[in-house]
Amino acid sequence: MADEERTMAGNFIHDIIDKDIENGKYSHEITTRFPPEPNGYLHIGHAKSICLNFGTAKKYGGFCNLRYDDTNPVSEDEEFVDSIENDVRWLGFEWHSRNFASDYFPRMYECCETLIKKGLAYADEQTGDQIRDTRGTLTEPGKESPWRDRPWEESLQIFHDMRDGKYADGEMVIRAKIDMASPNMNMRDPIIYRVLHAHHQHVGDKWCVYPMYDFAHPLEDAIEGITHSLCTMEFEDHRPFYNWLLEALEWPEAPQQIEFAKLNLSNTIMSKRNIKKLVTEGLVEGWDDPRLCTIAGIRRRGYTPEAIRAFCDAIGVAKANSQIGMDKLEFFVRDDLKDKVESRMVILHPLKVTITNYPEGQTEMLTIENSATVPEMGSREVPFSGEIWVDRDDFMEIPAKKYFRLYPGNEVRLKGAYFITCNEVIKDENGEVVELKCTYDPATRSGSGFEGRKVKGTIHWVDAKTAVDVPVRQYGYLAYPNEETGKNEFDPNSRTDLIVKAEPALKDAKAGERFQFFRCGYYIADTVLSKPGEPVFNQIVDLKSSWKK
Repeated sequence: MADEERTMAGNFIHDIIDKDIENGKYSHEITTRFPPEPNGYLHIGHAKSICLNFGTAKKYGGFCNLRYDDTNPVSEDEEFVDSIENDVRWLGFEWHSRNFASDYFPRMYECCETLIKKGLAYADEQTGDQIRDTRGTLTEPGKESPWRDRPWEESLQIFHDMRDGKYADGEMVIRAKIDMASPNMNMRDPIIYRVLHAHHQHVGDKWCVYPMYDFAHPLEDAIEGITHSLCTMEFEDHRPFYNWLLEALEWPEAPQQIEFAKLNLSNTIMSKRNIKKLVTEGLVEGWDDPRLCTIAGIRRRGYTPEAIRAFCDAIGVAKANSQIGMDKLEFFVRDDLKDKVESRMVILHPLKVTITNYPEGQTEMLTIENSATVPEMGSREVPFSGEIWVDRDDFMEIPAKKYFRLYPGNEVRLKGAYFITCNEVIKDENGEVVELKCTYDPATRSGSGFEGRKVKGTIHWVDAKTAVDVPVRQYGYLAYPNEETGKNEFDPNSRTDLIVKAEPALKDAKAGERFQFFRCGYYIADTVLSKPGEPVFNQIVDLKSSWKK
């Protein structure tokens, strides 16, 4: 892949930052943040945001913070905090500071007090249903709360009482006082604080009032000195409140929120909520199931951080939402692995071959290169005898047109070995082919300088006497679109388990070690299931791509 093809595609955000720097808009370094909620494992869409936020800070010599938006204690857990940090570091990034929204709860509480004192917020004791019913519609204005003009002193005392636990969940809220007729529904006196008696994974039981995300988000950015708050497009309609709040609080050098399109990937399930459903219902192994698009899943699948970063750079940053084909991601995985991993011969669907004229009882060692493209990877010794396994897909009793592999009477080259000719087909009582009888030409040994007849087909093999049985997990796509709804639905047949025949040295593969299985694809020894001397391999990606750069 050419260097110019690896460079980042269009990035309108960087164009904005360039102008801000030119105009001297900020008095300190460009500062971004990656702000996940710790309520699940991150997925490939978050990887795009990680690369954008950390990559932007690096480009401009600034800082990027890791910040947990932990304003909803009911769904958050320390397990998710740990997984997020593993994912960010695996992708190759390190944060300037690690922060929690809950660290700023005292400051946020003071900001809410300020709004109340300025007559810009009030305590509302309507029920949640009543508030929803009076919001209005996109074409009709909302109705003002009967408590909207409550004296600020009274609202402030209620807010203190909420903090002191004198109200039950849902009994009282604080709302910003903006405009119930605004065409933007988010500006119709949004709730900014609610009562919630729940244990918080980071601050324990210190608080029973919690800020709403739309209130907390701009304050977190402002407190940290974020210059550019990069959000996905669903926050575009929330930006007016973001700006209103910081203006109401007269915040100096307020952050600038900029929205960009989410990464939507085909043939998978992206939403944390839907991924969590697959996990809790036991339809996948866990958050790190190699079929999932979670970062933990693709890491276990064998994808590399270099491939993910290159993919995120290549798709660029835009305003318009679009769907990216899974084959494009696979292209970058394949492109990254092709010159990194050694090749091994593995037979996924074994068919026995007996070489009838090979010396009985003899085994020889053949030298085979570890990579067809990287000579520096060296070579290895592989045993060969008169009994071998070939792949069932490399034999056809009645060959199709332009079929150059094994069929009765045809000659092929065994990779790194000899020419063999198929002479006889052995079938069982059901008519299934169970063995091939072949002959070999000892003069055609690979590397011998043989310059006689040519053959068009080369197939791989493993020695039957020394082959080892290895578990392999083949993967299809996790989901396919429902023809009626168009939504991606889980495919329960997206994993196939095989016991394959492999070169004996593969028995010693270490967890996390990657190989190209010759003519099959790229595989990794599973980091969870593999044990010393007992590797289990996951298919990373096949060898061919339908996507074109």
